[in-house]
Amino acid sequence: MTNQSIDSLLASLSLEQKAQLLVGGGNDGFAGSGAMLGHQKRLVAGAAGITVEIHEQAIPSIVMADGPAGVHIDPVRENVADTFYATGFPIGTALASTWNTALVEQVGQAIGNETREYGCDIILGPGMNIHRNPLCGRNFEYYSEDPILTGKIGAAMVRGIQSQGVGACPKHYAVNSQESDRTKVDERLSAKALREIYLRGFEIMVREAQPWTIMSSYNQINGQFVQQSYDALTTILRREWGFNGVVVTDWIGVRDTKAQVHAGNDLMMPGYPQQVQDIITAVNNGTLSIADVDTCVRRVLQLIIRTPRYNHYTYSDQPDLAAHAVITRQSATEGMVLLKNLGDTLPLRSQIRTIALFGVNSYDFASGGLGSGCVNTPYVVDMVAGLRNAGIATTPRITDIYQSYIPFATKKLRADKDPLMWFLDQGQPKLPELEISDRLIETEVTQADAAIITLGRQAGEGMDRTIEDDFNLTADEHQLIRRVSEIFRRERKPVIVIINSGSVIETASWQAYADAILVAWQPGEEGGNSVADILTGKVNPSGKLTMTWPIACSDHPSTRNFPQPMSLYDYKERQNWGTPIQFVHYTDHAEGTQVGYRYFNPNERPVAYPFGFGLSYTTFEYSRPSAKLQGDEVILSVTVRNTGSRSGKEVVQVYMGHELKAFAKTHELQPGESETLTMRVPIRLLASFDEPNSQWLLPADEYTFAFAASSRDIRLTKKIRLKQYTEPVNPVLLPK
Repeated sequence: MTNQSIDSLLASLSLEQKAQLLVGGGNDGFAGSGAMLGHQKRLVAGAAGITVEIHEQAIPSIVMADGPAGVHIDPVRENVADTFYATGFPIGTALASTWNTALVEQVGQAIGNETREYGCDIILGPGMNIHRNPLCGRNFEYYSEDPILTGKIGAAMVRGIQSQGVGACPKHYAVNSQESDRTKVDERLSAKALREIYLRGFEIMVREAQPWTIMSSYNQINGQFVQQSYDALTTILRREWGFNGVVVTDWIGVRDTKAQVHAGNDLMMPGYPQQVQDIITAVNNGTLSIADVDTCVRRVLQLIIRTPRYNHYTYSDQPDLAAHAVITRQSATEGMVLLKNLGDTLPLRSQIRTIALFGVNSYDFASGGLGSGCVNTPYVVDMVAGLRNAGIATTPRITDIYQSYIPFATKKLRADKDPLMWFLDQGQPKLPELEISDRLIETEVTQADAAIITLGRQAGEGMDRTIEDDFNLTADEHQLIRRVSEIFRRERKPVIVIINSGSVIETASWQAYADAILVAWQPGEEGGNSVADILTGKVNPSGKLTMTWPIACSDHPSTRNFPQPMSLYDYKERQNWGTPIQFVHYTDHAEGTQVGYRYFNPNERPVAYPFGFGLSYTTFEYSRPSAKLQGDEVILSVTVRNTGSRSGKEVVQVYMGHELKAFAKTHELQPGESETLTMRVPIRLLASFDEPNSQWLLPADEYTFAFAASSRDIRLTKKIRLKQYTEPVNPVLLPK
């Protein structure tokens, strides 16, 4: 359909039809929970929502499904024998830890294919918010504490998804930094922090990938609800960045509908009849311009005509799940991060044939997080199966004990759960750890060649994490690690810890008890196989941390301004004081731009593991660094040589003044093999935000680019003189 055809179609629509196109088709059976989870039974069961069909004009409904780790739909449907499971891909943090944009784009292609073949038109992902603090409940969906890495990985995912003829919907734009009171909290921050940290990743993604849609966040920014902010949705997103797609609200109830339309929030989801009437009434009484309505309707029509449903695509309901499982397994291994490897404990030596497997998550392995970001997978490979598939047995007694415990603990947890914790029904909740006696460990050490302990964590939508018993280990976990370590090390048998978590946990108090530590993240349905690939050396670990692992959560300056659990009594009491409550009504970003490594590194604060860190089974040497100006870009290059005895991949990170500016990953280098990596950095991405003049500014000067294996492992440097660069932007969304 041409622009002229859209003009003609737009002119033929009544005001009521236009209003209907700007309001989603409803939330079947969940009328009171639109702010939490979409669940649509029409067209594709379990999808998040649909747009309204205008039958008279042959405008079909289109379908939106949750993501971002795969297609979230109902796997079983009434009166249908077939099943509709979707591939559980690695969570966002795991994918970003690959630092491999080509691989992430390949994962995006597979997700886009399943979106299309299951009859959906848009997938609600990727998640692109910043890891401001380790306690955010949805960090697992997001990529990093760094905006450059977030933007580049996000752009790769969007390109991959949209290569399949369906749309991506990056979220949650913007500054959705906490789950506590996320629907109304005012995120208060400086213009510099907003531009450099929280918007820059979205900007990179928009400029490099042009997503079909973007999801606006629930929260406020400096007193303006994003969903009603002309400054956020039109001035910045469209005029400054050139976004030409549709803005979709996060799933919410009725707000100020006319303000949303005027702001450029084109589509209200999941959609309520009152919103349609609000638009009609506002146009008729002159408080909403019909021109604003037509602008939004035009964008919605432009979206609809791109979709598979409009173009009568015959979807199969049978994507190639086996092929996608292979992609999942490969991408998961490449994102796993080896934190410790004392005495080359890993890869496992050939004489290690039987392992004592401890920890509930060894047997109830978490493939992904909770909430709308979970995926209904056909299976999840646990550690027992993964090791068995690699030819390694587990000791039968401890395996039987845990496998008998899992069904009981699962039933009890669901029976005892708080009804408000709805997300426990959307994913795989964390089960309580099982107490293991010294006597049992003593028995196990006689039968096993090594011990593996899996530490699991689970988090999700609607609730942030706690420091005690979540970021920090529980007393039972501490005791288990200490006892297993003492007994196995006494017999000179190694102890390996696997971290099956979507987010950072404390390691400083217990890491000395482990001979090796591997962060497996939540790696998708093939998790156990992916871990076994690393443990056995089939794959050399090449993942690097995309966030700082602090010694204590309180080391993050944002922790003092991040929500902590508050009792209902305290909340009611403080409400009665009549003054705004921090974390409920507002959150101050007092740390400014000092998020993650931008705080720890320049202030020389000790950390457990720095941003960009990750070990390998081989070693790499850097040489021949280069930096030269070419047009409006700096061209960076460096040669990497594998100096070890095993093949492997290396991630090169380039920093300028304690900030990541570029990165690249080698192919699988054989021992002795070299590769020259080239990175192109637009000058505008080197600039800092000049608040007084509301502009991006890079003063004329000589700049040093540091080529590094992590943010604290600088290998080489190269200097280059650059001219001044300025780019004015609009002085909007400023703090009050």
